[in-house]
Amino acid sequence: MEYEIIGTPFPAVICRLNENEAIHCQSDGMSWMSPNMEMTTNTGGGIGKLFGRALTGESLFRCTYTARQGGGMISIASTMPGQILPIQITPQRPIVAQKSAFLAMESSVDMSIFFQKKLGSGFFGGEGFIMQRFAGNGITFLEINGSLVEYDLAANQTIVVDTGYRAAMDETCAIDIQMVKGVKNILFGGEGLFNTRITGPGHIWLQTMPAPALAKSIIPFLPTSGS
Repeated sequence: MEYEIIGTPFPAVICRLNENEAIHCQSDGMSWMSPNMEMTTNTGGGIGKLFGRALTGESLFRCTYTARQGGGMISIASTMPGQILPIQITPQRPIVAQKSAFLAMESSVDMSIFFQKKLGSGFFGGEGFIMQRFAGNGITFLEINGSLVEYDLAANQTIVVDTGYRAAMDETCAIDIQMVKGVKNILFGGEGLFNTRITGPGHIWLQTMPAPALAKSIIPFLPTSGS
C-alpha cells in the first residue's frame, strides 16, 4: 500500500491499494474512493472485538475496503483539526493510543483494548482504564488533535503530561499519576488534582489541542439563547 497525507487543518489520507489489498476504518470513515473498492461491514473479530470497541467509544462495527479487479484508491479524512500520524507497527513494537485516536489501519494490524495496570492511572489519568492497542505488522493511521510533538524516553526517564495531551506511546512505556502539589495550585491552577506521568523506555506522541481543550476554548464565543 502507498499513501499520501494531504490538507490542513483538516487532513485526509489517500491510500492506494494493490489488487486484493484491504484497509480497515470506522463505519463512517470513508470520504471518497475509486468504484472498484469493495466494502464489507463486520464486527472486526466477533463479539469480543465488538464489546471492546463499545468500551473504547468507537463505532460498534468496522468497515473493510478491498481493492478488486486491479488497484484501488480510498481517502479517509480526519474529524478534528490537526494531523494524521502514520505509525509502522511491527511484531516487536506494539503501541497504545488514546480511545479516540484510531482513523484507519492495514488489514495486517490488529486492534484490541488495553487496560491500565494501575488503578490510580485508570481513575484519574484522563483516559480511564481502557485505551487501544495496535499490534501486528503494518501501517496504522492515528488522529492527532492540534500539532504533534514527539519524545524518546530512556529507561526510567519520566515526563509529566496534562490530561488529554497524550496521544499514543510505545507499549514499553508505563503510565502513572502525580498529584498536583499545593492547595492554591489545586484550587486556582486550572490543572485539576492529577497529572499523568509517563516513564520510559519508549517513544511517545503528544498533541497540542485535545478535543476537550478545543471545546473549552470555543464555548465562550458560542451564542446563547438570549443573544
